Amino acid sequence: MRNPRIFTPQPLSLNTEVQLADDAANHVGRVLRMKPGEPLVLFNSEGGSYQGTIKAVSKKSVSVTLTEHRPDDNESPLRIELGQALSRGERMDWAIQKATEAGVTEITPLFTERCEVKLNSERQEKRLQHWRKVAISACEQCARNRVPVINPPQQLNDWLAARQTKLNFVLHHRTERKISGYEVPQSVSLLIGPEGGLSADEIAQAENKQFNALALGPRVLRTETAPVAAISLMQYLWGDW
Repeated sequence: MRNPRIFTPQPLSLNTEVQLADDAANHVGRVLRMKPGEPLVLFNSEGGSYQGTIKAVSKKSVSVTLTEHRPDDNESPLRIELGQALSRGERMDWAIQKATEAGVTEITPLFTERCEVKLNSERQEKRLQHWRKVAISACEQCARNRVPVINPPQQLNDWLAARQTKLNFVLHHRTERKISGYEVPQSVSLLIGPEGGLSADEIAQAENKQFNALALGPRVLRTETAPVAAISLMQYLWGDW
């Protein structure tokens, strides 16, 4: 019997009955077409998850009885904060989805010199809500119980100025510096440029903020591929892979 994992942004506690939030209720009732008596797992990004059983389903609501608490968090000991230059279409969705599966902690979309995506305030809010749903869906699939933070889009210089992580990298192909010789960090910031890459001035700006240049081999990676490759390597070296 299937036992889908569902995110719901509300307090959860053992031996209680909860009414699922609208998005979760729609997914369970209309998309999955689940019925009373069927099992599912709920999590709310506060750590751990809850085994539950559907008590009632209607057109607009779903109620679930929580029967077991599972404390496993499945989070990496390495905190990774990703600054990802905005890209067009599904590329940004793909980067967010795969970075979430790989264990990223926080993602900030960035406006850079060669970024071709223009967003007014209304479109920014719509895209932000969409990206957060992409991350939630990825967590439901990959057994993460904490959804990474998806920040509103920022200018590159603002993101650089706010870094407080122990080790920082700017990924580009103008260097031959490898990811070796570093002490094991507890937190990392990773900067990824847009389709056309970061400009020389932007790379210099990052390096002036104590970002280390990093190349992942001789091939140029696409903007949506680069974060997944880099995060995977960091998880292997310093995380839980």
